Amino acid sequence: MNRTQLKRSSILRMALAGSETMYPDGHGETFILRAVRIGAVVALYWFVSITMVFLNNYLLDNRELDAPLFVTFYQCLVTVGLCWLMQLLSKVCPGLIDFPSVKFDLKTSREVLPLSIVFISMITFNNLCLKHVGVAFYTVGRSLSTVFNVLLSYIILKQTTSLQAIMCCGVILGGFWLGVDQEGMTGTLSWTGVFFGVVASACVSLNAIFTKKVMPAVDGNIWKLSYYNNINACVLFLPLILLFGELGSLASFSRSSDLKFWGMMTLGGVFGFAIGYVTGLQIKFTSPLTHNVSGTAKACAQTVIAVVYNSSSKSLLWWTSNMMVLGGSSAYTWVKSLEMKKTPQRVPPDSAKEKLLPGEKGNLGV
Repeated sequence: MNRTQLKRSSILRMALAGSETMYPDGHGETFILRAVRIGAVVALYWFVSITMVFLNNYLLDNRELDAPLFVTFYQCLVTVGLCWLMQLLSKVCPGLIDFPSVKFDLKTSREVLPLSIVFISMITFNNLCLKHVGVAFYTVGRSLSTVFNVLLSYIILKQTTSLQAIMCCGVILGGFWLGVDQEGMTGTLSWTGVFFGVVASACVSLNAIFTKKVMPAVDGNIWKLSYYNNINACVLFLPLILLFGELGSLASFSRSSDLKFWGMMTLGGVFGFAIGYVTGLQIKFTSPLTHNVSGTAKACAQTVIAVVYNSSSKSLLWWTSNMMVLGGSSAYTWVKSLEMKKTPQRVPPDSAKEKLLPGEKGNLGV
């Protein structure tokens, strides 16, 4: 008993004193330093993700410019520009910045095209949902991605789901319908926004499925995929902008020469690009499971910030709907992680991590 207590006290003393722990890369790192580093990475992910949602909401809620497709197109354009810049910087500072060298290839672009069609649908409907429902209801409005994951995996991939996971989806569905009901009670419900949220959720699931199919075309590299995806998206958005008459809105926009407006637009694109990096960073320093839990907690904080910022008054049932959605999503993540431990996957860790990124990459306000 004394030896056990001695060991525990020794471990605690070493941790507080900053004893070194060796990691696979061969570098010594103290427990406290590692904890601080993980905390900083998680805080960075929260900051980038929450800021991006509020920034997109600001840009899309602009009453002078009703052009959501153009806003999304511009953000994709910024992402392509940043990919070029990162390639240049990686050549100038190879020890500091690691970014793959990408040369545009028409054949690869065609192979990625089916995913790009789903991708532009996903980010467009995602932004339209955010435009109509606002940040406070956004978590509930876009909460059905997990449900569609289960449904589409069964329809397309013929993958069955455990009863526990289906029960978690039932909780999410219940939270969604309760949230819609409570939002309707307050008189602020937008059925258009709810429709866009449901479609966006379906597109997020399709995006994950198509990403796995086209990954071999880009050598399994998520940044190459982002590069080709956004180039294709820029080309595909041009006829859509013409078709939906957004050129007229742009022509009559009074702030077309306002540097502040274009600065905010560019900043939105920068944060859209950055979310892919910080997502990968958080997974690298924690784990895919911790990343999902962090994302759920971030969504909760995001909702609270939006309610406080707008000085809104929400009912207990409204908050209950949010807790059901977040609780169901967290439980689903936990159930799936347990199932994966029981059936080990023959996938290298790095590849597995990369395949988790597309669900939150790009210009998503997740």
